[in-house]
Parts: sequence; C-alpha cells; structure tokens
Amino acid sequence: MTSKELSVDLRDRIVSRHKSGEGYRKICAALKVPMSTVASIIRKWKKFETTRTLPIAGRPSKLSNWGRRAFVRQVTKNPMVTLSELQRSSVERGEPSRRTTISAAIHQSGLYGRVARWKPLLSKRHMAACLEFGKRHLKDSQTLRNKILWSDETKIELCVNARRLVWRKPGTALHQANTITTVKHGGGSIMLWGCFSAAGTGRLVRIKGKMTAAMYRDTLDENLLQNALDLGLGRRFIFQQDNNPKHTAKISKEWLQDNSVNILEWPSQSPDLNSIEHLWRDLRMAVHRHFPSNLMELERCYKEEWTKLAKDRCAKLVASYSKRLEAVIAAKGTSTKY
Repeated sequence: MTSKELSVDLRDRIVSRHKSGEGYRKICAALKVPMSTVASIIRKWKKFETTRTLPIAGRPSKLSNWGRRAFVRQVTKNPMVTLSELQRSSVERGEPSRRTTISAAIHQSGLYGRVARWKPLLSKRHMAACLEFGKRHLKDSQTLRNKILWSDETKIELCVNARRLVWRKPGTALHQANTITTVKHGGGSIMLWGCFSAAGTGRLVRIKGKMTAAMYRDTLDENLLQNALDLGLGRRFIFQQDNNPKHTAKISKEWLQDNSVNILEWPSQSPDLNSIEHLWRDLRMAVHRHFPSNLMELERCYKEEWTKLAKDRCAKLVASYSKRLEAVIAAKGTSTKY
C-alpha cells in the first residue's frame, strides 16, 4: 500500500532543523516521522536544493484516463480478447494506441496476459456430483485413503517441434549444433495406463493402438491385482477409475466383480479429484527434458522416469487429499487449481 506523502510544510521543517544542527534521531522524535523518511528528504534537498515534488521523467502518456478505463472494462468483460482487437477498438473510439501502450495501461490495473488453463466442460449435473463427492469423502480417514489404488490413462506426445533455447553467436543460427530436427505432422504419441497409491507407483503399461473395453479388461487382468500386492494393499484395497465408457463396459464390470474388487464411486468430468494427474504432469516434464527424437526414445524415457518418481511424492499427494476436496467444496463443484 502506498504511504501518504508528507506536506511541503513538514518537509521544510525537517530541512530547517537539519540546518540548525539537529541530528536525524532528534528530528525523527520531534516531528514523529520515520528516520528513513527524514534521511530521504534531506538527501533530496542536498541534491536538488528543494523539498518540492519533482516532475516525473519521461513523456506524458497519450492515453487518456477514459481510454485506460475502456481497455480495463474490455479485458474484464472478455479475458480472452487479444491485443489486436483492443487496438482496433481504440481506433474506433478515436484514440488509436500502440500495443505496448495498451499492455502498460492494463498492467497498471493488475491484469496480465497468461496462458489459459485447459479444464473440462462441466454441466450442472457434473458440478453437483463433484460437490456431493467432496462432502461425502472429506472426513474419510487417512487409513482408508492409503488403501486406494488410483488409476488413469494418459497420452504423452513426442514434442519434437517444441521450443528450446540455445547459446550461440550471431550468424550461427543454422549451424547444425544450434538446430533441432523437425518432423512433419508431429512426432506421434504413446498411450499409457498407470496407477499409484500412498506407497508408491505401480506398473506403467503402454497401450498399443486405441484402447477398447477388451484391452482394458486385459490390462486389469495382467496388472491390477499384482500392483495391489506389490504396493502392500492386500486384497481389500479400493480401486479408483473414472467413468470412461471402456471402464464401465460390461466386460470390465464383470471382471471387477469376478475378482471382488471394491470400486470407488466416481463423478464424471472430474480430473481435479484424481491425484494421479499430478504424477502425469511430473512424468511429462521429466520426459521432455530429455528431448526424445523418436517413439523408441520416448518409450525408454517414460519407463526410466516413472520408476524415478519418489514414493514421498505419492504419499504427500494422498496425505493432502483433504485439501483437494476442500477446494472442490469451496468452488461448489466447479474447476479448482488442481
């Protein structure tokens, strides 16, 4: 918060006392002014021989207060409006402005351009289900949460055309050491199925082709019970999966029932509730730091990095699950920071 400016009379009295030989501490006590302020005023007087407020350096802004408020109203009403659109609107108002002027005016109001986050489209039914889930499970014990095996699928893309900084001298942009090879139409991607619990990560399975209900059942048959055993969950663990059609297909349900797997009832369109999303993000960041150039390298990287994910990270995600539910409740079932 900006402090109140001292009156000219008080500033003159500070300088007058300084001229008479009084020290900073004595002036500060007599006039009830902070010592740093006293020192600043005296320094200014010594340098400019005045205590008056000096004019601000630089050319005055050509943008009127009315125009500045108009820009703020536009971005408040439509946060995704572009600088080009704002510039065109300034011309229509008869006050054409540069893009840098527009940005500076908006920044002064505490608004800054940032990359928009991707969030699922939520209906009222989805929001109500997420809110109800949050309220129902907020008071679950930590012991119960430690028995949950969280699962999901994700796609990791081969970002061969991603930006990468390079140190180089002028005129060497096209030297082979300073370039990255590109692939038309992207470099492909890999679909993965994984799971984790408070005890750590389970197996990471590559899904070849488009996953069907039959493939999902086979993935569970080959990995689920063994994962629970490896993570020390025993046979009475709770399995979390979302409501993807292949998860709720008849053959998937039958396998889960035949193997007496307890299912955590899950609301649709609710990635904010699944802690494994954080592990997927960690995995992508770790893999892309290697800059794999083909799918073979990508597969090797994700296998290596998945095993490196710390058990402490998994434990903290489960331990902090109450905060995630509290955020959903506070948002009344809508999207959260998670």
